[in-house]
Amino acid sequence: MKITDVDVRVVNLPLTNPFTSSFETKTGETRTVVRLRTDTGAQGWGETMWGRPVAELTRKLGAEMIGTSPFALEAFHRRHHMVPFFHGYLGYAALAALDVACWDLIGRATGQSVTDLLGGPVRTEVPITALITRADAPGAKGAELAQVLAEHTAKVVAEGGFTAVKLKGTRDMRGDVEILRALRSALPEVELRVDPNAAWSVPDSIRAGLALEELDLEYLEDPCVGIEGMSQVRAKVRIPLCTNMCVVRFEEFAPAVRLGAVDVIHGDVYKWGGISATKALAAHCETFGLGMNLHSGGELGIATAAHLAVVASTPVLSRAIDSMYYLHADDIVAPLHLSNGRLRVPSGPGLGVEVDEEKLAFYAAKNEREGDLTG
Repeated sequence: MKITDVDVRVVNLPLTNPFTSSFETKTGETRTVVRLRTDTGAQGWGETMWGRPVAELTRKLGAEMIGTSPFALEAFHRRHHMVPFFHGYLGYAALAALDVACWDLIGRATGQSVTDLLGGPVRTEVPITALITRADAPGAKGAELAQVLAEHTAKVVAEGGFTAVKLKGTRDMRGDVEILRALRSALPEVELRVDPNAAWSVPDSIRAGLALEELDLEYLEDPCVGIEGMSQVRAKVRIPLCTNMCVVRFEEFAPAVRLGAVDVIHGDVYKWGGISATKALAAHCETFGLGMNLHSGGELGIATAAHLAVVASTPVLSRAIDSMYYLHADDIVAPLHLSNGRLRVPSGPGLGVEVDEEKLAFYAAKNEREGDLTG
């Protein structure tokens, strides 16, 4: 079986509501979608972060796959191991698009789910996190903001059955602390997290961490910049620290462990360059006694199914993962099953999802008209 065609599209899909972090407000997602075809008629689908720059690199790398076997993933990654060095996150994302498409193709060709190919399920449902931002309380300010967000979050948790809540923090450290106090008061039983995306200084991170210790946070994610800064915070604060910003490649794992900078690492198939790399990260975390979770970059159904396959087959991934899937207004596959704050792991061959090609064409045309969404 040889790959004969690589088709790459870029799509724009809307979110149900704006999503605000410390550095942007998004109203939709731009994603790159890949289809591989083979000389046997089998095909596989992949999806990854971002749009046209990633798509261009994916097409270039994909062209080199023509005539090769989709099973030859080790050789593919070895040939292109310098791509992330030159292209950074874009390189990891492009490699992951093709990697996931190969896994889907292999599964379809062999009649096996990707979960089974990765070792079989240790869980069949995956809890996801309710993601809360200040955009969920439009117009509210000051003390009112914390109360409005707490009421909104309690409603989201009650209606969706979520067991974990994550606040996307801002540069307003004091305001974030007050919001978290209101969230804990309204939801004493949920796992509570905050992620300022490194918007706080080290001193402010320590002050915030000490103020938040009484709230029993599950973890504090990327309060400040860098492994050195995180290690200073961890030395003073008893809340576990999590990152998806200062440990984003294997070269950074050892320094983070040596400096005692983090307790939990967020993996991501599309930021780490593929499924096997993410599984390898899980093995590293288990070896060194660290926790692990998954980051969300706005995955649609194809990419979410790949994340679910990884979580389903990886014991250390036992927390509610980040997933923006429930915030999308539409998808290019039949909707994944979400109930009581849990996504069911697809069980069909490959990733277990089927692409709606009419929707794919519709949302690809939106990208052609609008360009990539940047905020």
